Amino acid sequence: MHKGRLEAFSDGVLAIIITIMVLDLKTPHETELESLYHLAPTFFSYVLSFLYVGIYWNNHHHLLQVSRRVNGSILWANLHVLFWLSLIPFMTGWMGATNFGWQPVLGYGIVLLMSNIAYSILVAALKAHHSPDSPLALAVKDNRKQNVSLFLNAAALPLDFVHPAISLALYIVIALIWLVPDRRMEKVCSEHGSATSSGHA
Repeated sequence: MHKGRLEAFSDGVLAIIITIMVLDLKTPHETELESLYHLAPTFFSYVLSFLYVGIYWNNHHHLLQVSRRVNGSILWANLHVLFWLSLIPFMTGWMGATNFGWQPVLGYGIVLLMSNIAYSILVAALKAHHSPDSPLALAVKDNRKQNVSLFLNAAALPLDFVHPAISLALYIVIALIWLVPDRRMEKVCSEHGSATSSGHA
């Protein structure tokens, strides 16, 4: 099956997720700058979640750039990723509204961890559908960043019981790790982009 509809649908869902999140930023009715102070937790939650959704969109885009085709398993694996990402706006709003209570932060971390796991499953499904020497296989060969982020995300959950700020700090660290451009993926996309569009698997 062609990957075009999967890409278009995923882009649309991620755009809606970001739109829902920004709608939670309510405009204050007061004119004093102090009124913005009360929005700080909600704004910080939005910025962090925006970064995560942006990171997933960026990596999803690169992943499909080096993918030639999809099948039913890949479609369901992709929906699995979108399901967990679609919960981010709810958890983002809950964290902001409760000033980062430990239970909302724990729920947020669980959603991030499940999103991470779901993305790993999507990568595995795509690899299984392509040859071992395909551009896709080369692009995802080194998964150290994925493993590190999974470890930190899992470690952040029990640390939330110590203090939510520790978990939030780890979520920021994970985001910063993924903000560093993945030169390996970009190199493969650049070298094999024309190949994936011309029919080479």
